[in-house]
Amino acid sequence: MASRKPMASLATHEVTNQPPPLEDYNLYELDPVIQQALAREGAGWAADQARALGGELGSTQVIEWGRLANTHLPELRTFDRFGHRIDEVEFHPAYHELMALAMRHGLPTVAWTAPQPGGHVVHTALTYLFIQIEQGVACPMAMTYAAIPPLRAQPEVAAEWEPRILAGTYDPRCIPAPEKAGVTIGMAMTEKQGGSDVRTNSTRAVALDGGGPGAAYELTGHKWFCSAPMCDGFLTLANTDKGQSCFFVPRWRPDGTRNPFLIQRLKDKLGNRSNASSEVEYHGTWAQMVGEEGRGVRTILDMVQHTRLDTSVAPAGMMRQALLQAAHHTAHRSAFANLLFRQPLMRNVLADLALEVEAATTLVMRIARAFDEAAGDESARALARIGIAIAKFWNNKRAPGQIYEAMECLGGAGYVEESPLPRLFRESPLNSIWEGSGNVICLDVLRAMRREPLTTAVFLEEVTRARGADRRLDGAIERLKALLGGTDDQELRARQLTEQMALTLQGSLLVQHAPAAVADAFCASRLDPERGFSYGTLPPDVQFDAILQRALPHLG
Repeated sequence: MASRKPMASLATHEVTNQPPPLEDYNLYELDPVIQQALAREGAGWAADQARALGGELGSTQVIEWGRLANTHLPELRTFDRFGHRIDEVEFHPAYHELMALAMRHGLPTVAWTAPQPGGHVVHTALTYLFIQIEQGVACPMAMTYAAIPPLRAQPEVAAEWEPRILAGTYDPRCIPAPEKAGVTIGMAMTEKQGGSDVRTNSTRAVALDGGGPGAAYELTGHKWFCSAPMCDGFLTLANTDKGQSCFFVPRWRPDGTRNPFLIQRLKDKLGNRSNASSEVEYHGTWAQMVGEEGRGVRTILDMVQHTRLDTSVAPAGMMRQALLQAAHHTAHRSAFANLLFRQPLMRNVLADLALEVEAATTLVMRIARAFDEAAGDESARALARIGIAIAKFWNNKRAPGQIYEAMECLGGAGYVEESPLPRLFRESPLNSIWEGSGNVICLDVLRAMRREPLTTAVFLEEVTRARGADRRLDGAIERLKALLGGTDDQELRARQLTEQMALTLQGSLLVQHAPAAVADAFCASRLDPERGFSYGTLPPDVQFDAILQRALPHLG
């Protein structure tokens, strides 16, 4: 009787046709779009800084930190073991490593400490790179960056806190700020009854000694959303007898005792899991007034304007990482006797995804330059004012669909949590909601044009720089002018108007600065009224090879 072959000798789990991990690469060096944008928008001097960050971010270690920080979520400790109220949040060590990495590379400080013009462009480029690997840390980095303008509205507060912010050192200890090597700053505006309508806020402020700008107050109230509650200080809004005013709330009182900053709970969010978002209560909480009494919304809007820059570049960075993941998978996986990356329909999809990334990145980097130029140029200030609202709206509207399409390129492998794509997809709606959701932003675009007529003129001047270079762009400009000239139902059509402003500006910028293959494909697919609306519907005469070679030069 013949003997049977032992079962142990049979190969039952040989792994074939699977890509290697995408790790140990330099995010900056693989991305000619961000390289050229950094140089074009006036900050080529920072290329080595961006390259250094790109190399660290692509390392196996940092990618693993991102995974761990989002797997082991923040935990609230309301009391210590002796029953003292402490209101502290504990994070996994990976979160602290990522915070230190971001601070070390100057994400929140370079805009204010840059040795040459272009600091906001550099900040935007570094954020674009960082957001690709970890999104939660970007929130406290953005708020710390954006806190400088409102603090400067109160010189004595700025004199005390600005050096601590610009120290560029991450110090996670919950101790009084004068004892720390560096600080981070947060923001707390939203209340339950109002949401984006902060004028309905009910938090009250009572002066401790005379009152007025720079004076000490005690606050009583509840804030429904306060992200990164372990920051060392917070810009917030509260009512005095003269109306909504802006205040700075430190975690510790000037006498070294804990300031009542009562964390009621942490939010259980769809995404942004590594970042603790909370509800907080002020209960006799010490604060200093910042800026003019009764003009708090105007004061804190300086912070919102700058955090909107971060919420505009974040979707561009996430879309870039989604494209990289899709391209890497398809370049290493075969189906139907050929690599997926080489199949015509897949190349159509990937080229379309690449167009979205380049358009979003080019738009926000141009607006970042307007931030740099705004201090001494009214036209630049006007472009920054309206352009950042347009970029925030449109880049964020495009991100979820683009990331989902990239996920589909991986099939089931993109849907499981071992892939970075589920985390990117869960994150993708967030920046559209933060700092004003879609309707708020589109109405803000209208408000800017109505209250500051220069914004419309400057915007049209920007989009018409490429007039005559492409008939489809010329047609889009004329259609946009007709929309802008309309007076009926503007609020009803605010989304349509903002969308067309974004697309036309993207088209103009790409015609001016991108390779001809990219600009032509964008105009054909985004500005032609007969275009398709799904990714992968680019016309057959598009130069797919040229587009993919630009976006993914490492894949050939």
